[in-house]
Amino acid sequence: MGDLIATCTSPLSRNRHVGVELGKGRRIDDIIAGMNMVAEGVKSAPTVIALAEKHGLVMPIAQDVYDVTQGRRSAQEVFRGLLRSSVGDEAHPG
Repeated sequence: MGDLIATCTSPLSRNRHVGVELGKGRRIDDIIAGMNMVAEGVKSAPTVIALAEKHGLVMPIAQDVYDVTQGRRSAQEVFRGLLRSSVGDEAHPG
């Protein structure tokens, strides 16, 4: 839990740095090229998705991370999709 909190809040977090830069509209290749260290989330996203597919799991947020880090969708597109999903869930409570 502590690692997750640090990743989300620390200005020293490499994964957070990548996320902030993606949110600014920068391309993943440009962000990674400017870094001296590895952002583990970018490197692990393909493995997470491969394992999810192998085991028949649906992991929408992990898929979003994968899509953005692979350049398939922008962070803005994913964010808008998350907002739509959130609003849709509230309209149809379980």
